Amino acid sequence: MSRLAKRPIILPKGNELKVVNGVIKLKGPKGSTSLDLINGIDVKVEDEKVIVLRDENVALDNSLYGLYWALIRNLVIGANEGFEKRLTMIGVGYRAAIKGNMLDVQVGFSHPTMVEIPSGIKVTIEKTGEIIISGSDKHLVGQFAATVRAIKPPEPYKGKGIRYKDEYVRKKAGKAAKAKA
Repeated sequence: MSRLAKRPIILPKGNELKVVNGVIKLKGPKGSTSLDLINGIDVKVEDEKVIVLRDENVALDNSLYGLYWALIRNLVIGANEGFEKRLTMIGVGYRAAIKGNMLDVQVGFSHPTMVEIPSGIKVTIEKTGEIIISGSDKHLVGQFAATVRAIKPPEPYKGKGIRYKDEYVRKKAGKAAKAKA
């Protein structure tokens, strides 16, 4: 059994968690989210604590028990604090703009690259060329950040492209450096 899943998840004040027909619905200050439970996982709320229970009669992997504990914990964190990913654009003339519900990323292509911003995601762009993606759903924030990064991932010779804020890109030696050796 998962060791972490044995611990209760503390529900902050002002949050409302309901379990209806195998669906967890959580309402918090940053928004409301929901999660479908699988057969064999139950959730009980008592004294501002969420306890994830496992039905012993249902054959279920231990990993799923820990997974659903982590998913419920991410729901609670997302509804209270939210999640954020920061992307930086490195390259001359690289810029981004928000046009309605679309993110326009200009990274040296001859054609426009427009990405639709999903509902529940907030995108802001700073003057330094940093794209900040935030929202209450961890999976949605991470998936949209990966979609934007995939437009122009950092290349290994000069490091140009879109990368995560703290990402380290290992640079390769070019042809000139190899010829001198």
